[in-house]
Amino acid sequence: MLLDGLYKIEFKSEDKAVVKLSDENHPVFKAHFPNHPILPGFANFDIVSDAFDLKITSIKKAKFLNPATPNQTLTYIRVKNSFKVICEDEEIASFTIG
Repeated sequence: MLLDGLYKIEFKSEDKAVVKLSDENHPVFKAHFPNHPILPGFANFDIVSDAFDLKITSIKKAKFLNPATPNQTLTYIRVKNSFKVICEDEEIASFTIG
């Protein structure tokens, strides 16, 4: 429930999902680094679970390179159980789930 309204899935297929983040007024952005809102890393796992209809049982590896901020569009690329998060043509995160 904490993530309700945080994002909108604009496109999804078996190996790709495009998600538009909400504005800075969403409670997640207000709570995570006030005055410098960023998407908490854990939210990526919930987005992937929702977009690809997956049950995540473990996170084997995760790397966060740059933060995602309100109003950005994120593209999740899936190769089996590995994901890359792309924003503005730049990889900002990658992870492998169990």
